[in-house]
Amino acid sequence: MELTTLAKALAIGIGSIGPALAIGKIGAKAMESIGRNPEAAGKILVPMLLASAFAEAIAIYALVIAFSI
Repeated sequence: MELTTLAKALAIGIGSIGPALAIGKIGAKAMESIGRNPEAAGKILVPMLLASAFAEAIAIYALVIAFSI
């Protein structure tokens, strides 16, 4: 019982580090791009949201793995 709880905690903890860093970097680069070229904000927003959704999907996969343990 205790080992499964530890496995679940490690799966969700380690599995969410990468997506968290990716979403932070996506947001930072998008804001930097908009700051350099404010007219391109509309063109930057959609790819930024798609990339964030894909990064968040990885965290959801880690959550599913944690629940399946």
